[in-house]
Amino acid sequence: MALLHCPSSCFALPCKPKSLSITSCSSRSNIITFSSLLSTSTSPHSLSSSTNLIQSAFPKGGLSMTGIAKSMRRLVVCEATAPGKKPDSAQKRARQAEKRRIYNKSKKSEIKTRMKKVFEALDVLVKKNGAEASEILGVEKLIGEAYSSIDKAVKSGTLHRNTGARRKSRLARRKKAVEIHHGWYTPTTVSA
Repeated sequence: MALLHCPSSCFALPCKPKSLSITSCSSRSNIITFSSLLSTSTSPHSLSSSTNLIQSAFPKGGLSMTGIAKSMRRLVVCEATAPGKKPDSAQKRARQAEKRRIYNKSKKSEIKTRMKKVFEALDVLVKKNGAEASEILGVEKLIGEAYSSIDKAVKSGTLHRNTGARRKSRLARRKKAVEIHHGWYTPTTVSA
């Protein structure tokens, strides 16, 4: 079976057709008939000669044709567009991708900034000699804000959930290390 795909229509032809007509999507007056396009021989010559015919009938990239040989069938894809112009769906996808890229970049930057603030506050707390347990409350507030921004990024799809979990774990481990350093927290061992 041979498949012919154009943006406006898609239809399947029986295996090894004797002739094939392709109509341009822009003007219905351009009709080309190819005799024995997909002949019984598997030589690529028939496909290359049909490509030459298409290029002469649709100059300047008006129609592109791609042939792919798969087991027992051939796939012919034709796409008719104006020369030098992308399809509207591709332009829309490009706009959406750019919008998402900017959004994701700002969210990731926010997460990095919040994590950096937490790490700096914890470093100050580690270097401080007479630190008290109540001083960790300011750091806990910063950690809560960082957790919130990480969770929002995971929810919106900016970060993978495992990446978000790893970053939250990194913050919690650093906080616990500071608490152990000052003696505010002692890990308990479970006896069996």
